[in-house]
Amino acid sequence: MMDKDEAEQIDPVRPPDLNQESNRSATRLELFFDLAFVLFVARCADILAKDETWHGALIFAAVLSIGWWAWASTTLYANRFDTDDAVFRLLTLVAMAGVVVMAAAVDAIDGAAGRWFAIGYVLIRLALVAGYLRAWRHVPEARSTARLYLIGHGVGAAFWLVSLAVPAPGRYWLWGAGVLADVVWPTAAARLKDAVPLHLEHLPERFGLFVILVLGESVAAVVTGLHDAGWGAAVLVTAACAFVSAAALWWVYFDLSGGAAKRRLTREGEVTKHGVHDFYVYVHLPLAVSLAAVAVGLEHAVLHGADDHLSAGTRGVLGIATAGYLLSAALMQAQLGRRVRGTLLWPGAGVPLALLIVLLDMSPVATTGWLAALLVAGVVTGFQLHRAGEVRTAKV
Repeated sequence: MMDKDEAEQIDPVRPPDLNQESNRSATRLELFFDLAFVLFVARCADILAKDETWHGALIFAAVLSIGWWAWASTTLYANRFDTDDAVFRLLTLVAMAGVVVMAAAVDAIDGAAGRWFAIGYVLIRLALVAGYLRAWRHVPEARSTARLYLIGHGVGAAFWLVSLAVPAPGRYWLWGAGVLADVVWPTAAARLKDAVPLHLEHLPERFGLFVILVLGESVAAVVTGLHDAGWGAAVLVTAACAFVSAAALWWVYFDLSGGAAKRRLTREGEVTKHGVHDFYVYVHLPLAVSLAAVAVGLEHAVLHGADDHLSAGTRGVLGIATAGYLLSAALMQAQLGRRVRGTLLWPGAGVPLALLIVLLDMSPVATTGWLAALLVAGVVTGFQLHRAGEVRTAKV
């Protein structure tokens, strides 16, 4: 005779419940969902690649920030309430369809496609509202938290729906108001006395996977640059330096800053203040945006590897993006790792040095070579900081 646990395992519809099991890892559905964001990030990078000016950079950062919050907000729901039943899967696939629509429209939001971009975002919000309604109904201890998320996502969706009838630039102001409402109420929910706790092993894994997702753009950039620029000696050397830079950026996060942050979250557990969770989540926004921009800079550096100089736009993108990534990693490491002195040595010292390298207006080979050397030196410095006890990490 089938016992209760076995019946629950094969029941296609189960009410949401709090995720409290230990050693929880990302599900196959979450990994499938992330595939849509691979496309979204790539399409956002195309915006910056076509317009390496401050105007293009602002549009790129704004659009990617919207997509990042769409990913983060769905991740926060799944972190607490994922029961992997048929209803949750369908809601996740609806949200994924919204991401696909946004990705298809992302490079033409100033035209008719802008409405499709808004429709995609609304689909994601509606899927989340449906999920939190289920949580509010079936998990009594989560009702105060779910209520604030419902208000935030509901109000945010309403702003985006209204924007469908408003021409640009008013449409964009409504989008901004919608995202603001979407962020403020969930942030308030984390400060409730009876706030639903986050799963502190699953959270760093999911955000680490998003960093991997964005880092993939730098690897793709090397491939694209080599393919389009040919296989000349200067292009090959530039591509090699670009690949080393991408690998070093991976190392900085997973063996240093991200590891220090995870150690703080998992070691302190439920006694960690909710503000720490918020900081951990939101510091990944500038980190991800900077990392996506690094990919654009590396691709253009490889494409023009045989030239005498890189354009001012490419140098600006590469330098500011690398410095922005290192600064975000430094803030994460200092605040969550609670070791300021070591952070100032690395990645803190890398911020001005990365800017200096691109300001020198060297050849693509020299620029990427010095940048790779700086980042590799940073990795070595990180090893020394570990040995000296200046940084304490957990494996991400």
